Parts: sequence; structure tokens; C-alpha cells
Amino acid sequence: MSEQTENKLHEVFTFFGKDGPFTEVTQIKTGHINQTFLVRVEGKPYIVQEINTYVFQKPVELMDNILRVTSHIRRKIQAQGGDTNREVLNFLTNAEGKAFYLDGDGHYWRSYEYVDDAVSFNSTEDLSVITDAGRAFGRFQKQLADFPGETLYETIPDFHNTKKRMQNLMEGVRTDTAGRAVLVQNEIKFFFDRTQDASYLVDRIGVDLPLRVTHNDTKFNNILIDNQTGKALCVIDLDTIMPGLAAYDFGDFIRFAASSAAEDEADLDRVSLCMDRYDAFAKGFVGASDGFFTEAEIESMPWGARIITLETGSRFLLDYLNGDKYFHISDPEQNLRRARTQMKLVTEMERQFAEMQKIIRNYAK
Repeated sequence: MSEQTENKLHEVFTFFGKDGPFTEVTQIKTGHINQTFLVRVEGKPYIVQEINTYVFQKPVELMDNILRVTSHIRRKIQAQGGDTNREVLNFLTNAEGKAFYLDGDGHYWRSYEYVDDAVSFNSTEDLSVITDAGRAFGRFQKQLADFPGETLYETIPDFHNTKKRMQNLMEGVRTDTAGRAVLVQNEIKFFFDRTQDASYLVDRIGVDLPLRVTHNDTKFNNILIDNQTGKALCVIDLDTIMPGLAAYDFGDFIRFAASSAAEDEADLDRVSLCMDRYDAFAKGFVGASDGFFTEAEIESMPWGARIITLETGSRFLLDYLNGDKYFHISDPEQNLRRARTQMKLVTEMERQFAEMQKIIRNYAK
């Protein structure tokens, strides 16, 4: 750890009125967006992050979203007699109530209390853990069911506007920046044939599908698991909290966790939709809702899986057409492989869609 970095961290803690002797400073390199450190100040652990303002261009609005949402959840936990030190993230604020520090170089920093004796996983095939993950994200939805989602800032505009994502792909095919369109005509046709599907959820927002508070990055590693009980404690990584549809959060988890293969698997015969994992997550997610999802929302959940998978695949293909500018790649074909795995999953979902719908209805009773 450089002296300059450590001095900057002291500067951050001074702003929050928590400065003292550092007993540990460790950089955490598992994240891909923000620069993250574990810092113990007089033995008490904190997470400190420099917010990536290339990705999150409205850090003040982002932190306003997070602070309001975590405060709302904290009140719910207190009312239920829960542990507010472990079941919700606790961000530091200064004397004026600010949860971010803007340094002299124009960089934004934040800090929250580290939850000890807990862990997160990147993946698992344990169905009981998948069900518990579903409960955690379902509980997150329930805790925020009475929060006015429309009052949150849209920190990444059109993040899950699948209709616009498909329009972006069409424009990418037209401009063909990297000269690759001729190589992927079948892939392009696959997405263009499903343009109508891309509009299915977007066109219903505010009609029969209510805006809710959505996490928008519902993966295993965004849930903290208690080391002692093995149960989910709380949902973390709240940067993408925005107004959205419950189906988005359901679908994003299924897209990633119910796939039988890695996201960039080259052998598409190894890519399938694991219905037992789908069932396990649906059991937790819909079950934890305790009936607050509307009938239209229940119907939209399987569509969320199909559409978010379609959307993600279109983004991978667009990045391939643009010369791999957005997603990190390890080789020139990785984004194309990623697009193809999403295509295979969409095909699997289309084939098993009736069963997906039946499972959701069973848990909505």
C-alpha cells in the first residue's frame, strides 16, 4: 500500500470524523468497478471505496439513493427486532449528513461498516443456498414494497430498457465499427427476430406493472451469508438501485445462476437452463414476497428471465461489433462466446417457458 493511498484513506476517515490509528489496510481486488479497501481503525473494520465515476457519472444522486433505501430498510429491521448492525449496510456520514467525500482531485469516496463473520459466494449448486438467496432478494423487495420507487434517481439511464438496447444493437450493426457484422449474421438475425419480445416488459411499466425499487445486479456475491448460521444476512452492492420492475431482479439472477455453464462457454452443448435451480430461486423469491406481488408481476417473472438474458446477449454482441470497448475481455472472441451462451439460454427458456410459468404460479399461491 503506497503512502499516498494511505494518506488519502486517512483523509476520508477524517472527513467522517472517524480517523484514528490504522491497524489494517488491505485492498480488495474482487470487484470490477470501484476501488475498494478494508480498513481497521483502532480495530473496528470498515469498507472504503472510491466510486468509479466513469461508470457512475452521478455519484451524489447514487449515494442519495443508497442512503434513503438503507435508512428505510433499517427502520423495518428495527420494527421487527432484527440486528441493524448486520442485516443492512451502515454508511458513514459526516456532521452535515453527507455520505460521500469529494477529495481535492475530484474523486468521490464513501465508507460503510464492515460486517464481520460473514462471507459471499460467487456461485453455488446447492439448491438450499439458492432458495435462501431467493429469500434474501425477495425480502429486499418486501422491505421496500412501500418505498416510492419513482422518487429514486436513475443513475444509469435506460439500464434495463431492453427496447432501447435492441435499437442500440441495430445501430451498431449499421455502423459496424470493427467490420465484424459479416461474421455474425446468424447472431444478428437471432436478436432482430426477437425485437417484439424486447418490448414486452418496457411497454407495461406504469400500465399494469408497478415501478419498484430494484437492485439490478442480483448475483450470489451480492448477498452476505452469516458464517455461523449459513443464512443470508443482507443484500449488498447497492450502486445500481433504481426504479424498475421486480421481474428484472428475478430475471438477472436466473440468467446467471440457473445456467449450467460459464458465461463464455465455447461448447454450447454444455449450456442449458437448470430448472431445479430456477425452481429453488423462485421458491425463495416469490415465497418471501408474502403475497405483495401483483398478479401481473407474478406473470412477468418468467418473462424477466427471458428478456434480461436477451438484453445481456445483445449487449455482448454489440460490444463485439464495436471492437470490445465496454466489457473486459481475455481474448478477441470472448464477447461473441458470451453472446452465444445467452442466445442458447434464451432458446432454452423459450422451449421450457410453460414449465417456468407453472413453477412461478405454484409459489404464488
